[in-house]
Amino acid sequence: MKMTSEALWEDRDVRFDISPQQMKMRPGERVVDKLDAIEDTKGNSGDRGRLVITNLRLIWHSHTMQRVSLSVGYNCIINVTTKTVNSKLRGLTEALYILTKANNTRFEFIFTNLVPSTSRLFTSVIGVYKAYNSSKIYRELKLRGAIIQNKQLRILPQEQIFSRVNGVWNLSSDQGNLGTFVITNVRLVWFANMNDQFNISLPYLQMASVKVRESKFGMALVVESSEASGGYVLGFRIDPVEKLHEVHKEISSLFNVYSQCPIFGVEFTIQDKDIEEDYDLNMMPRAYSLNSFGQANMMEEQQMEIPFADEPEIDDSVVETSDVLTLYLADGRHQDGEPVYAPELGLAVEKLKEGFTLQSLWEVIPS
Repeated sequence: MKMTSEALWEDRDVRFDISPQQMKMRPGERVVDKLDAIEDTKGNSGDRGRLVITNLRLIWHSHTMQRVSLSVGYNCIINVTTKTVNSKLRGLTEALYILTKANNTRFEFIFTNLVPSTSRLFTSVIGVYKAYNSSKIYRELKLRGAIIQNKQLRILPQEQIFSRVNGVWNLSSDQGNLGTFVITNVRLVWFANMNDQFNISLPYLQMASVKVRESKFGMALVVESSEASGGYVLGFRIDPVEKLHEVHKEISSLFNVYSQCPIFGVEFTIQDKDIEEDYDLNMMPRAYSLNSFGQANMMEEQQMEIPFADEPEIDDSVVETSDVLTLYLADGRHQDGEPVYAPELGLAVEKLKEGFTLQSLWEVIPS
């Protein structure tokens, strides 16, 4: 069976003057927040517009001319920080600065909230972007990941296991490797019985086709991944043949269900209750949460503290590096300094900013 689903571009592209059709939410895409008094300070200075924050991208459009718009996918974002700018509508103020790269071209965006004394623009955009980055395993093929613990799949927050199939031979090598299938509502997982670090996690989002065909090992289940994930061709043998066809039917069925409403894994809760006079109360509630299926749930408005902690990484196999380097370059205006001699390296390096050391910039785990 050939897998067919509309190509996902929303989180992987930067587009300008998009059509109303491209502004619509694709299956699985959800609006997280909506701000009605935002200026695109760099591209459309002096023009008041609306910023829609979804679980896949940022959409901005002008209030006066709907055709003046843009869509920024989170996967294109290189850096998000704040910057002091001179806005035509607010004067000298703090704005959100976003650096992106799409199709080998870099784009800069500066968004200014025209409602004073609110940090909602920063907390919503940065928070959702962090949630997107910490949930890549929902959307990307992963080889040899830390996904198995004690021969059991480490379940994701929105994941449900449907089947566990023993006696599955991975045909990637001449002798084959005996392992286990775990089939969920989000992905297909295989791991070797002798070494569970030899594994693969293939989300349905990256699955191009799944079929049963003849191989040199006999009838096999052949799964192809999308070009975006490397175009892998994975072969598996399951005995008896009747069981092989059952597994093929189950995977095909789960993919069809998934394609109707994909689970992208981006969870974020709005917790800032700043009052914005120009905010359209009929368009979106000020506070809501995403449930386990990524759908919006209404919440009563209440005063909450704004959290500044990073979103936890779902795949914790790798210890996150220190944020010192991020802070070092966070102003977005870094220029090369004068060269000085570093005795610990025996090299000439750029003169460091005050308060930073070579050790703090290079160490993986902060001391």
